[in-house]
Amino acid sequence: MSSTSLAVVFEGPEALAVRPLPLLSQADDEVVVDVEWSAISTGTERLLYRGEMPPFPGLSYPLVPGYETVGRVVEPGGANVKVGDRVFVPGANCYGDEVRGLFGGAASRLRIPPAKAIRIEEGLGEQGVMLALAATAEHAVASGEHLPELIVGHGALGRLLARIVVARGGSPTVWEKAPARRAGAEGYGYQVIDPDADERRDYGCVCDASGDPSLIDTLIMRLNKGGEIVLAGFYSERVSFAFPMAFIKEAKLRIASEWAPNDMTSVLTLCTEGRLSLEGLITHRRPYSDAPDAYATAFSNPDCLKMVLDWSNAHD
Repeated sequence: MSSTSLAVVFEGPEALAVRPLPLLSQADDEVVVDVEWSAISTGTERLLYRGEMPPFPGLSYPLVPGYETVGRVVEPGGANVKVGDRVFVPGANCYGDEVRGLFGGAASRLRIPPAKAIRIEEGLGEQGVMLALAATAEHAVASGEHLPELIVGHGALGRLLARIVVARGGSPTVWEKAPARRAGAEGYGYQVIDPDADERRDYGCVCDASGDPSLIDTLIMRLNKGGEIVLAGFYSERVSFAFPMAFIKEAKLRIASEWAPNDMTSVLTLCTEGRLSLEGLITHRRPYSDAPDAYATAFSNPDCLKMVLDWSNAHD
């Protein structure tokens, strides 16, 4: 079996290459996965690509991005999987000292600890790359006392937030300024409107998926007394708000961070039960060899909800 893997490498800010990297084994029980699809995050990975990510421990270039990966098990190692199983992989760190595996999933072959091989239903196919974002949405929804009544942003995360709220018995409103992005709610049990068309001022829970810190004051104005704002996006700029209205509203602010294993379990259950659909979220696809164009499109085209790289030809 090959000891190298083709990988997307951010050599530095706005410098991207696809090149072979050594695939190192660090433990006897590791699982080897041949990647079928990896997805591009327009939040975290865009900041990494542009060199705008705030400093985190372990962050430096060159690095391999990617934490939304689906593939086939070729060596089961110590995991509860078998050869041929389709698994979701939330990143990898298997390339040695030459590059940082942050987050490491955008590659043709991965070596991962058993806990990172999450078996998924065969029928999910490429839609399985959406599981990390779905688990992130589940974490934002399930960790609060109340279901969000208003969701801000109708990108991939906003759509998953709305679908999960509906699956849990809610009926949210979604704000979206871009007319082209207001489509896609049909059949999922929620409505999407322009914020200027919404006169409501008594939301109990607002979940922001926009990543825009300038909206906080506006959202506080829309709360009822004691209402909560959940920050579900990632904010590279300083988050601040005017105190007087927050004081009057007795507003609460909650930050929803990374998903936990129980969030992934919940999402997989919702999918299996048919209560959560991952359809209609992948809008663009490219072969891995077109990675430079794929990343540029994902980061600049507002019509791109989710870009997927196809690695199937990397195993020929």
